[in-house]
Amino acid sequence: MLFYSYFKTLVGKQVTVELKNDLAITGTLMSVDQYLNIKLENTKVVDEERYPHMKSVRNCFIRGSVVRYVQLPPEAVDVDILHDATRREARGS
Repeated sequence: MLFYSYFKTLVGKQVTVELKNDLAITGTLMSVDQYLNIKLENTKVVDEERYPHMKSVRNCFIRGSVVRYVQLPPEAVDVDILHDATRREARGS
């Protein structure tokens, strides 16, 4: 639940999601659920030359099981909060 809670705080921010098939999509995070399924709006493919058929896609739903990485905006990363949350989860509280 650590990542789910953290991703909920990023709703409305710009993120880049890299999928297991090497497709990377940048967009505004609109929602995330407990399975880490992600809904993006105002999307843009990072490598449009490689994926020209994705140019017209503006909104998408990404199944959590196909996500490789989520790149976050640097200003959204608070390392101290992540460390504290990780310690709490490790203790089971």
